[in-house]
Amino acid sequence: MKLTVWTYEGPPHVGALRVATGMEGLHYVLHAPQGDTYADLLFTMIERRGKRPPVTYTTFQARDLGADTATLFKDACLAAYERHKPEALIVGASCTAELIQDDPGGLAERLGLPVPVIALELPSYSRKELFGTDETFYQLTRHLAKPCDRTPEVSCNILGPVGLGFRHRDDVVEVTKLLAAMGIAVNAVAPMGSRPSDIARLGAAHFNVLLYPEHGEAAARWLEREHGQPFTKTVPIGAKATREFVAEVSQLASVAPQLDEADLRQPWWSASVDSTYLTGKRVFIFGDATHAMAAACVARDEMGFEVCGLGCYNREFARPLRALAKELGVSPLITDDYLEVERAIAEAAPEMILGTQMERHIGERLGIPCAVISSPVHVQDFPARHSPQMGVEGANVLFDTWVHPLVMGLEEHLLTMFREDFEFSDEAGPSHHGGAPAARAEGGQPPTPAAPPRHISGTSNDGEVLEVVWAAAAEKELRKIPFFVRNKARRNTERFAAERGVGEISVETLYEAKAHYAR
Repeated sequence: MKLTVWTYEGPPHVGALRVATGMEGLHYVLHAPQGDTYADLLFTMIERRGKRPPVTYTTFQARDLGADTATLFKDACLAAYERHKPEALIVGASCTAELIQDDPGGLAERLGLPVPVIALELPSYSRKELFGTDETFYQLTRHLAKPCDRTPEVSCNILGPVGLGFRHRDDVVEVTKLLAAMGIAVNAVAPMGSRPSDIARLGAAHFNVLLYPEHGEAAARWLEREHGQPFTKTVPIGAKATREFVAEVSQLASVAPQLDEADLRQPWWSASVDSTYLTGKRVFIFGDATHAMAAACVARDEMGFEVCGLGCYNREFARPLRALAKELGVSPLITDDYLEVERAIAEAAPEMILGTQMERHIGERLGIPCAVISSPVHVQDFPARHSPQMGVEGANVLFDTWVHPLVMGLEEHLLTMFREDFEFSDEAGPSHHGGAPAARAEGGQPPTPAAPPRHISGTSNDGEVLEVVWAAAAEKELRKIPFFVRNKARRNTERFAAERGVGEISVETLYEAKAHYAR
């Protein structure tokens, strides 16, 4: 364990909280010290839920460690049941409370509550948040799902959506439409949107649709083994995957495939003349494995991008991601260290990043546009509007989300490139203000921000380590280069200067390097 500013995954009890928060009629009693209640903010502030998560914390303090913390936990369980009257309780310990070994499961079982009490064994110091979601849903399914007759009509369960999931709410809407078009009913959506009583009747469905393996694969495999329910392997992100998903579902349900593509605009837009100038742009992709692998296939097969980097932070899915990376001809990046991700992105020098909110910040520092495709995300990635990633409308949303950063970045570059022309100068002033000049600094000159010189370590051909400094004029000239090749030009120029023992990069050095690498 190490200290870090950002983290892709929290401890596993946060994953359990994501499952509980998405459900109704379930309550989570968490043995945790005062201060671990920060998790509430993830849902009320970031996901903008209208109510607090269904969790009761014991919130013991330092002075309680010399007393009976087990009694505190039992009292919290009894109070939670009396106040909320849930259909089922899940109990567990946070990473800090795990150290005092109070055994929440055993303590809760001895209380004799009249509802199912499910103990969660979530090893905080060896596993992380996505393991917590998967294990919690698996334990709920294993304890609550009962043998039952199949529904008269062909039906399925939709498995995997959870609280704080990236566009899970909207994905379920789109996938439900795809199923309804083939006459397939949805028996239950779980865990998000379900109650413990809904999980009890999961066995009534004929098969399962697994949307997010990170959160539901263990439950899906258990249902396949114990209840004879096969589950889908295709995640319908992108036009091609949506068609493959419909074909797979039709085979599982023994029905004719039906897909209404009347509103599917993404393939035409991707092939239209307006987007051809984006073809071949290099993208670096990082996120949870499901979204990262789906994004890589869409980028290559549907958008015409070149994937120059692919990685994920959840090691449980490292094997399939490595296989796809080998197919794409790139080195897989399996890490939960955002600094390592930043170094890999800087090394690859892509024209765009597809990632999480961490990669969005990395892109801002490196001057590379970024589109968010995966959790963890911030509040702006939980829009009030309908904005799915899956199905027909999801394919349209992907095109908008990925292409617009490049389009706006190109527009910004053009404005920067012509800023010194008389029509665009500060002297002329903004056209919508009638040509009024901009505010001036002291001395009558427009204020211009000064960029600090850039220092970079380099090694000359003689093996000498030297400091390469960018002159202010060269930095200014570099900014005239289009954003999607600027980083590559910077790196090439720095290497050119270091190899020749040039300590300061001037405008002349910049153009000499350009001529050298153009040969």
